[in-house]
Amino acid sequence: MRRSVVVGTVVAAAVAGVGGVLVWRNGDAILPGTAYCEAQIGDAAVRLDLEQAHNAALIAAVAVRRELPARATSIALAAAYQESKIANIDYGDRDSLGLFQQRPSQGWGTRQQILDPYYATGAFYDALVRVDGYESMPIHDAAQEVQRSADGGAYEQHESAARTVASALTGYSPAALSCRVDEPKDSGQGPLGNGLTENAGAVLDDVERAFGALPAGGFAAGGVRSGHAPGSAHYEGRAVDFFFRPVNDVNSRRGWALAQYLVANADRLAVRTVIFDDRIWTAARSGDGWREYAEPDSAGDPAILRHLDHVHVDVA
Repeated sequence: MRRSVVVGTVVAAAVAGVGGVLVWRNGDAILPGTAYCEAQIGDAAVRLDLEQAHNAALIAAVAVRRELPARATSIALAAAYQESKIANIDYGDRDSLGLFQQRPSQGWGTRQQILDPYYATGAFYDALVRVDGYESMPIHDAAQEVQRSADGGAYEQHESAARTVASALTGYSPAALSCRVDEPKDSGQGPLGNGLTENAGAVLDDVERAFGALPAGGFAAGGVRSGHAPGSAHYEGRAVDFFFRPVNDVNSRRGWALAQYLVANADRLAVRTVIFDDRIWTAARSGDGWREYAEPDSAGDPAILRHLDHVHVDVA
């Protein structure tokens, strides 16, 4: 592990212009007007830069895929922040690498493997689930059991922020994470053989890698011509629906984990719109965060019209 200098989480009200916002960047403020993501639950708000948001969302998605408790995500995020500032860095103390500063010489894997965030995150969780009682022990103690750092107490300073971000990205806190990003420009892409554009296909592949295979639809070879609102991105092959049926608390939580993952990766995946559970996020109005969604005024199943049973995502 990297033996890093301990620096407290920064309260950046004056710099960020938002009272009580934690800038999770080891003392480096994210300036107003720049792209960023923010998780807010009650009075607790944690602001991440886009790289941190991408990696935090991946860490949470892997836990959701493995059906691990949200606390596992909190532990992993606290460890990743202390070790790398949640960045996939290719350097560290001695041979430490990656999100968790895992060391090839300590049996964590090869250099190439550790620099793959999916592999590194999986390796962290593999070690965590072997820690007896990790679900109930203090977050910093559980992180130390996995990391075996020279300063195990350093993880404690990140617990509050880790819990806030984990609660959003695992779906326990709906509509709690939003990102302020530039609206992606039109790609001009046409549908490929499966009926999706290159960008929409990339979203499908990315989600499958992070969450595993999910029921998906809203596209077909040759395109779809009915079943959606007039002007829908589905008719251009720019949209995918991911289904979470039946509508219940568990599937709602899983849907929110995916919806907020897509927002956290909106800049990377050219996402324009995410809709789920009566809420909508758009890149064009990303500064407004999640807004109430006005379903189409038409006959049909309310679960479908209100997007209670599926996450809609469309891309440029």
